[in-house]
Amino acid sequence: MADRPAGHHLVCGSRPWNRDTFERVAAAVPGTWSFAATPAELDAALASGPEPAWVFFLHWSWIVPPRVHGAHRCVVFHMTDLPYGRGGSPLQHLILAGRTETVLSAIVMTDELDAGPVYAKRRLSLAGTAEEIYRRADGVAEELIAHLVAEEPVPSPQVGEPVVFARRRPAQSEVPPDLPDLAAWYDFVRMLDADGYPHAFIDHGRFRITLRDAELHDGSTTVQATIDPRPAEEAS
Repeated sequence: MADRPAGHHLVCGSRPWNRDTFERVAAAVPGTWSFAATPAELDAALASGPEPAWVFFLHWSWIVPPRVHGAHRCVVFHMTDLPYGRGGSPLQHLILAGRTETVLSAIVMTDELDAGPVYAKRRLSLAGTAEEIYRRADGVAEELIAHLVAEEPVPSPQVGEPVVFARRRPAQSEVPPDLPDLAAWYDFVRMLDADGYPHAFIDHGRFRITLRDAELHDGSTTVQATIDPRPAEEAS
């Protein structure tokens, strides 16, 4: 790994709120900062900018190749108490399992998904919609970034038997017919309620009813429903 001049850091994030987080970090944590929202921007920043001391991945929708994480000090944030919950869709799996709280783990990015040594963990509430939780996680990541830059802790290997989550498919956002109660309806809608994600839906004939903004009341669950034609490939 090349020598790293201290003081320059790169933040990567594919969701709109990740840029907001980057701006807060850049204003609060000493050093110079760059942001990448796509693999092309990441490659350009690494090719043309100063060598980063740290590369932080807040929320990334692509596999990072070894030529990147093998040559740079890359940190990924994962929303479980690793090694429990490696893999995809952790927020949804946690809510379906009835969890109300988790931890955000800051780990070394390696070839094996979510298996790298752990720098630090912080508690994270799972209250609210998916987007509210993702934004809250970014706030916790801000604290972890400041800690890592200032303290440069030595990461420790994960301890325990891994539990691996399977990434959810868009079709799994269809509301199941056997939800047991109103709280389960509330959880199912809110866990999918974030921009850029396949929201909860119900298909009715040639139409798709998309559900957002769930609220749980005493005796009822309310949602905002949008009705659109079903996707052509699914409506036949």
